[in-house]
Amino acid sequence: MSAAVAMQGVSKSYPVYGSPSDRFKELLALGRRSYHRDFWALRDVSFEIERGSTFSILGENGAGKSTLLQLVAGIFRPTSGRLEVSGRVSALLELGSGFNPEFSGRENVFLNGAILGLSNREIERRYPQIVDFAEIGDFIDQPVKTYSSGMVVRLAFAVAISVDPEILLVDEALAVGDIYFRQRCMRKIHELHRSGVTILFVTHNISDVKSLATRAMWLANGQIVELGDPDRVVSHFQAAMVNKDAHYLRQHARAEAETAGEVFASRPAELVEKIPNIDFRYGTGRAHVLGIAVMNQRGEEIGLLPPGETIVVRVSVRARQEMPQPIVGFMLRNHLGVDFSGTNTALEGVEMPPLRPGEALTVDFLVALPELYPGHFSFSPAIANGMLEGYEMCDWIDNAVTLQMEKRREMYGYFRLPCQVEVRGVRVVNTT
Repeated sequence: MSAAVAMQGVSKSYPVYGSPSDRFKELLALGRRSYHRDFWALRDVSFEIERGSTFSILGENGAGKSTLLQLVAGIFRPTSGRLEVSGRVSALLELGSGFNPEFSGRENVFLNGAILGLSNREIERRYPQIVDFAEIGDFIDQPVKTYSSGMVVRLAFAVAISVDPEILLVDEALAVGDIYFRQRCMRKIHELHRSGVTILFVTHNISDVKSLATRAMWLANGQIVELGDPDRVVSHFQAAMVNKDAHYLRQHARAEAETAGEVFASRPAELVEKIPNIDFRYGTGRAHVLGIAVMNQRGEEIGLLPPGETIVVRVSVRARQEMPQPIVGFMLRNHLGVDFSGTNTALEGVEMPPLRPGEALTVDFLVALPELYPGHFSFSPAIANGMLEGYEMCDWIDNAVTLQMEKRREMYGYFRLPCQVEVRGVRVVNTT
């Protein structure tokens, strides 16, 4: 088959018993009577993963993500449907899965290598590289039960990538690693992707999805909600999570909310009623963004972002319903779609006036731009109602304005640190 992984109408169920005795009763019944109910972890899932692509799975806890990876890894068989996997599979699933806690790290390396189809000679040849990547020192000869969670995932990842996989499965295991090891793992995953390895990974880190995935899938209650472009799938998933959180807060919040009784006095500004671009828009509709403009301090719209200077991000909004606690803000994203920085009125400690239906206002954010690399950056404006700890997203517009950072001098890295250099003088040092 042309695809590395193909699922067609795959479903997976598990029996759930009310008590341990029900399992025994069902065994004695010899199939004449059932004492369990079926829990469907996956229902009618169909998709294909092209060879050499990086495929990400999003979803809440319990959505069926790990079950799907376990099916691809061959740990479980589907209850129904067809699953085809073409290529050597290496999996990093649950923390420490496949490791015997009584065995040493060295013994587990050989055990896992054998499970993955390597001969003893092949494992011995790769063993120095595995130990070098894991960096757990003398603990390699200690029982795995004495390892920290970070040490376990270091060794597990080192083994998983050592078998020259054609398909690499990664569950959320990397989340327990420290920042240094996580960065090394991400570089390795990028390297494997460039070499043509098919990567299927589950993560709650949106930045990883946007920077790594070529396709993404959103699972909910064991079913596919959306499948396709990572940016769009991520946007829709985030919107659903924000709305779910807002609903929870409305259900459990205190009956009365404190409202600002003082008249809001601010510098008047004319409304911006222009939105240059809308990649995706979501919210409850209680209020909406009228427009956004990025200007210099003279009020003139700019075509390039001036590094090291102050700009004005002007956002105009209008209420459609009562807004006791409006919050206005924006998110700045880089060219990879990664959320680079963001702010809002509540985060900046600015008390906003309540808005009645039909009322509008404009908020100016004066932003001192750092010197960033000359890439493209987008601004996504939003208005919400509530507090930072819990709010209702009323309107969010993805990538409403995109501007390029002006290049004025050479840059090394993503941004220039504010730096002063002092040469303390020269003296002759006698080295004889």
